[in-house]
Amino acid sequence: MLKFENVEDLKKLEKEASFPDRLPEKTIYKSLKRVAKNFPSRPAISFQITSKPGTKSETYNWEELHEIVVKASNAFRKSGIQKDDVVAFVLPNCSETAIAFLAGAITGIVNPINALLEPKQIAHILRETNAKAIVTLSPMLKTEVAQNVHKALETAPNVKTVFEVDLVRYLSPPKSWIASLLRPKVNINHNAKILNFMDTISSENSSLDFEDHEDDAICAYFHTGGTTGMPKVAQHKASGMLFNGWSSATLLFSEKDCLICPLPLFHVYAAYPIFMTCLMSGAHMVLPTPQGYRGDGVFPNFWKLVEYWGVTFMVTVPTAITQLLQIKVDANIETLRFALCGSSPLSTTQFKQFQDQTGLKILEGYGMTEATCMISVNPPDGDRRVGSVGIRYPYTDVKILNCDKNGKKIKTCKVGEVGEICVSNPGVIAENTYTDPDRNKGLFVDKKFMRTGDLGRFDKDGYFWITGRSKDLIIRGGHNIDPSIIEETISSHPSVAMVGAIGQPDAEKGELPCAYVQLNGGETTSSEEILSFCENKITEMAALPKYIEVIEEMPLTAVGKIFKPDLRKKAISRIFEEALSKANIKANVHSVVEHPKEGLKANIVSEDSRENISKALGPYTVGWELVKQ
Repeated sequence: MLKFENVEDLKKLEKEASFPDRLPEKTIYKSLKRVAKNFPSRPAISFQITSKPGTKSETYNWEELHEIVVKASNAFRKSGIQKDDVVAFVLPNCSETAIAFLAGAITGIVNPINALLEPKQIAHILRETNAKAIVTLSPMLKTEVAQNVHKALETAPNVKTVFEVDLVRYLSPPKSWIASLLRPKVNINHNAKILNFMDTISSENSSLDFEDHEDDAICAYFHTGGTTGMPKVAQHKASGMLFNGWSSATLLFSEKDCLICPLPLFHVYAAYPIFMTCLMSGAHMVLPTPQGYRGDGVFPNFWKLVEYWGVTFMVTVPTAITQLLQIKVDANIETLRFALCGSSPLSTTQFKQFQDQTGLKILEGYGMTEATCMISVNPPDGDRRVGSVGIRYPYTDVKILNCDKNGKKIKTCKVGEVGEICVSNPGVIAENTYTDPDRNKGLFVDKKFMRTGDLGRFDKDGYFWITGRSKDLIIRGGHNIDPSIIEETISSHPSVAMVGAIGQPDAEKGELPCAYVQLNGGETTSSEEILSFCENKITEMAALPKYIEVIEEMPLTAVGKIFKPDLRKKAISRIFEEALSKANIKANVHSVVEHPKEGLKANIVSEDSRENISKALGPYTVGWELVKQ
């Protein structure tokens, strides 16, 4: 590993050679072949279906992983997948997920899909990518993944082959018997051929039956968003995928490392900085339970899992750290060197509490799907600045710009000045990031720098700081309020586990700040008490929340980031219901949905006239329409 202390270390690295010259191999297959040759007997991936350390698990060394991935690649090619064809997968974490990911990228284009999406969203992605095959679960108790996929295929006739993964094989009797006997029935109303994944690939050759493509091809489609509305699909070239793996392998990991990854492989965070880094370095990736952090018993057993597997790096997100702070360190974790934390910035309070409780060094990083993930990280050998997302990755150019809505640069921001973070690196496909060309309009500055939509600033030493999402800004009568001001304050309250601050609709100001709060287990603090706590600490009066609500469970994305669109929906419903009631209109908000062009929009059910409803809701900037119940 390279000594990584500051920006000067990166500049020295970049002067020695260009990035293309840094890659030992140019394709995913050759990279897998190399690591299998260099570290054949070292563990590559391990998966256990339950969270208790020492229970049944499965491990592939690099030689074995190379062999089974090649077999899967041959099976995909035999099913009709060519270089430009797409293999999708809708899977939780398991060995087959990692196998399908690499094999799909080697054979054609792999398309990981969030296993928590609804059928219509899965179908939309399958049509958008024109996927010809999909790898998903066989029907199983306690999950509707199979049902959702087969429902999606009814409106995605482009999919010709379904490869099913049967998780029952990971269970021991009598659980395996029960799971097989109680397997739910699934209605099949499509014409795709259904095959068992492991049975199909087992008979294939262990050497590649087709020529590896040497050009820098598109090898992956990753969707972004999708928990509401229709997802956008980003394209990733082999060079971008290998860039992530090479960078982290150079700066952070070696073949001696063991990474515990309770994050889903359908997300770029787990797929690239973790799995692709293992591919480039020879490190070992451990997948605890199909649901990762969401799995039964993962949090109570987490530190024991670290001890059992000899973990050196843990992969986490702020919401998981919040939960782990409630868990006593009840195991020997001396092998653990770092916690790599991403998805959103940690609060100062969380950072200090976690380091004090565990003795671990936290490396905060920053990335995004459109940039093939990693953009920056705090240097392991240098100053790890609390609240910062660190220093740029090698061969990465980050600028802080002010732009107009069409992507035209207004100015370059000075050190310390907040603007939009814009990025260029080997993972960014300039002017062609999304599969939908319309999505690329206004996305790039100077035809090179991708606009992230995140607001941030540089300090004098090259560290940069995320100050918010441009779309998350609360705009109160033209006054821009950074929600992090509110979130940092409320999260410092000893009873608070998580907080999400948003702008609620207001007839006069456009938006007013409000906050939704999840408490630590056993706490009973009131909204009024939290508001009183804020009054003494938030000095920017405009930022003081006008409404605070304690909720049972915070809505989260698959990687544990607070999902603010759901909070906005709650706020819109509440404000509109109050406005309608005040106007004595018998109506209710049936739902709040995301319109592809108009943003969030309220569906109103009422027998009253449109005119009267318009008088009540007209002053608000959020749209609405009458619907039948």
